Amino acid sequence: MDQKILDGKLVAELVETQVKEEIEALTKKNHIVPGLTTILVGENPASKIYVNIKQKSCERVGIDSTAINLPEKISEKELLSKIQELNKKRSVHGILVQLPLPPHIDLLKVFSAIDPRKDVDCFHPINFGKLLIGKEDLVPCTPKGIIYLLEYYQIPIAGQDVVIVNHSTLLGKPLSLMFLNRDATVLIAHIKTKDLKKITEQAEILVVGAGVPNLITEDMVKDGAVVVDVGINRIEGKIVGDVDFDNVINKVQAITPVPGGVGPMTVASLLQNTVITYKNLCS
Repeated sequence: MDQKILDGKLVAELVETQVKEEIEALTKKNHIVPGLTTILVGENPASKIYVNIKQKSCERVGIDSTAINLPEKISEKELLSKIQELNKKRSVHGILVQLPLPPHIDLLKVFSAIDPRKDVDCFHPINFGKLLIGKEDLVPCTPKGIIYLLEYYQIPIAGQDVVIVNHSTLLGKPLSLMFLNRDATVLIAHIKTKDLKKITEQAEILVVGAGVPNLITEDMVKDGAVVVDVGINRIEGKIVGDVDFDNVINKVQAITPVPGGVGPMTVASLLQNTVITYKNLCS
């Protein structure tokens, strides 16, 4: 494959192999199989696909994966009660609530209800607070996967000018902290940023997750930059990112494809995080 391509699928397969070997050793020692439970609220087709992908990955590495499907109109109280039930269940070492959730449910209450020791998505205020002070015990899966991918390909981070076009709790905020922990200079932008081009063309590492197909064009990217495309958009039956890949690739040092870039790394990071929560609970 082109050396410019940051192949997330390849790296994720290597991570899976490592995780599988570690789980085999841990299971032999503890006689307990790691358990991950995913809660899916509603009938979102994309969410169902993501949950299925995660379950298959768990099966490959030896994680006992269970999905709980709850109705769209479930009350917040009922959802929180289900989470508390899983918190107490000894066979469950990781809990993941698939996003998005219906608008009547408070995300912060859901994140805060999960036992931080079982928080494989790492959005509990305790885990997020640890990241804020530079302690990366558990970190959100997509940012973790991005950093792992860059480090695997030996792309320098320290001292680099990084621009992240996303300011969400799921991606932009935790990823900015991870870059700062590695001595990068970080600027966060988003879809409402004035003169986005003026900002993105400064980036030596550009991460884009705005959810707008082909938002980033060739003239918005610095020569020799590294581009990480987190966008997933469906156009005429084809999956594309937020970056005009076909034109930008000729200008950059390296770029992630969509699909096959960040997505597989997110799932691989979930497997890694499940091992961490398992060890925290079983050691």
